[in-house]
Formats: sequence, structure tokens, C-alpha cells
Amino acid sequence: MIGVNQAFAKNYAQARKQFLEAAALAGLPIESFNHPLPGRDGEQLAMDVVLDGLPDARGVLIISSACHGVEGYCGTGVQVFALHDQEWRDKYKALGVAVLYIHALNPYGFSHVRRVTNENVDLNRNFHDFAAPLPINERYPEMHALMLPEVWPPDTANQAALAAFVEKNGLRAIQEIVSRGQQTHPDGMFFGGQVPTWSNDTLRKVQRKYLQRCAKIAWIDVHTGLGPTGLGERIFACRDDKAAYARAQAWWGNSGQTNVTSIYNGTSSSAYLTGLMWNSTYQECPQAEYTGIAMEYGTKPMTEVMEAMRGDHWLHKHPEASAALRAQIKQTLMDAFYVDTDEWRGQIISQARQSMFQAAVGLSDER
Repeated sequence: MIGVNQAFAKNYAQARKQFLEAAALAGLPIESFNHPLPGRDGEQLAMDVVLDGLPDARGVLIISSACHGVEGYCGTGVQVFALHDQEWRDKYKALGVAVLYIHALNPYGFSHVRRVTNENVDLNRNFHDFAAPLPINERYPEMHALMLPEVWPPDTANQAALAAFVEKNGLRAIQEIVSRGQQTHPDGMFFGGQVPTWSNDTLRKVQRKYLQRCAKIAWIDVHTGLGPTGLGERIFACRDDKAAYARAQAWWGNSGQTNVTSIYNGTSSSAYLTGLMWNSTYQECPQAEYTGIAMEYGTKPMTEVMEAMRGDHWLHKHPEASAALRAQIKQTLMDAFYVDTDEWRGQIISQARQSMFQAAVGLSDER
């Protein structure tokens, strides 16, 4: 067993090294899907996959990290600690459950300290049927220039305009309009893309290879940036299906002590979103009953998190920015999605561990 702090890394290369070493120490085979682009420091990027348990297990739990790149600092910590946690490994094997660890769904964003992929796509808005008409976010165009001004930090005119919008419509309105996902502005925030990203295609390959023989799938996808600091909100991550929601409540509700929130009924800190990643499970694994949550850990107030994202998108549009401004923007983004304290890291691990044990029991039907 390693200490909590030892499970967390300072950069993508170190995070990947720790994940691969933990898998190797556990005697588990590793499959790496290499990304075509290099990392920030020239390192190899990859989506690394480890299956622990029988390949024909009836129930499989996915634990994934870095859907939103920079959020992978948290997710990797969860995965590395789990691979070193013998009590956890013994538990799910005794229940006949296998665990599929997917490290760095979006390795480019992880390494380059961005939420998005190299295509500037929010991976969790990219899972559409691109042969059909894409959803229209009618209000995003009016917000685009407001969210991404010509200068950074925003000038007084932009600050006043944004404050006036919030006063009239409320902060939640910005979240609902902007974070929903949009398909019209490739340089904008929460862009869902016009085609599947590398991460989308690669995740589907993983699902087709590892999840075709099981009857039940659970998925815990680790995120950060919404809600009270250190609180792991369990956000229902399935279709708007009453039976699946009831399963999620039964598994993760902890006899009513823990809420399982939903974007469908307004109980989640997240707005209603489109193009969500778990859509792929229904498409690639139709034989399996699917139940999933996003573990969303709070970091800073929403205003600060949104400001950090605005700055990073502005920087993407302005590569001529000074080195000092670039460093400041990147550090602000990092701070918005990873709280560098022992207390926060301890909260992450304890709540993730609870949700993992609950999922394994749920998959095994031992309730």
C-alpha cells in the first residue's frame, strides 16, 4: 500500500509512469494506444488500459481518468491508489467482478494542461451521431465574444457586460448556455466537434475489445471543478432511464446518506449536457446492462473555475501571448481543477474508494 500523497503526480509524464508502474507491480498486462501528437515536453502520449480480473467476468467496472485533460491529476491519483490497494483488489475478485482501468482518456489535454483535446474539443460533448443533424445551442453565439474577449485579462467593458448579464439572468444561466456544448464555434468553449476525436475513436476500440463478453457494466469517470471543495458529487451518467437511475441510487446512494444527482431533474451541479461520453457504451456494448456515475470533485467556486477556462481558451486563440501571461493562465487553470493540499487528496481517495466498493457490490448483485 502506498500513501495517499504518493498516488498523485505533478505532470502527465509522472502520472503515466506511476500508473504503468502500479499495473506492472500488480502483475497486470498493459495495452497502450499511442496518440499521434507529442506531449508538452515531447513525451509519448497514450491512452493506457489495464484489465484486472477475468476477461469473461459477468460484471466489469470501468474506472477512468482525464476525460477533461487537466482533471487527470485527480483521476490518476484514484487509479494509482486503487492498483496498490490490495483490500480493494481482493474484494472485487471475490465478488467475481473485473475492473477496467482506462488512464488518460484525453492524454493531450492532460499533458498540455488543457481540458480539451488537441482538436479543441470537449471530449464529453463529442459523442454524437455525426451522420445525423447535430444539436443546436441557439444561445451560444451571443455568449461567444462575451466569454472570449479580445484581450486578457478582460478589460472593464467586458467585465461590465458580463456582470450585467449575470445580474439579469443569474450565474447558472451562463453555465447552462455555455457548458451545454456547441457545434458552431471550433475556437470556442465546450466545442463538441464536427467529427469524432482521436479519444472518441480510441475509447470505442477499448470498449469493443474489453467489454463484449460481460452482462453488466458500471462506470466511474473521475472529474473535478464543480461543487463544494473536496465533495465528490455522484452525477448519474446514463440515459434518462428510470431503471438505471434506481440502480444508481441503490448502489451509490448509501441508504440515502449520499445523493445521486442528475442533469435530467435539475439536482446536479452540472447543467444539462449534450454529446456525453457514456453514449458510446450503449452503442458499443448493447449486450450489457449499463450503470454509471461521474465522480465530480469540487475545487473552487464556479466563477473562478469558469474564469480559468475562459483564460485558457483565450490563450489557445492567442499563441502570441507573452511567456509570463501564458504561465499565469496555465497555473490558474491547474489550480481550478486540482487542489494541492493533503486534505483535498485525502477526501478524493476516501470518497472514490467508497464508490468503487459500492459499484463492485452492485455489479455482483450482493445487496
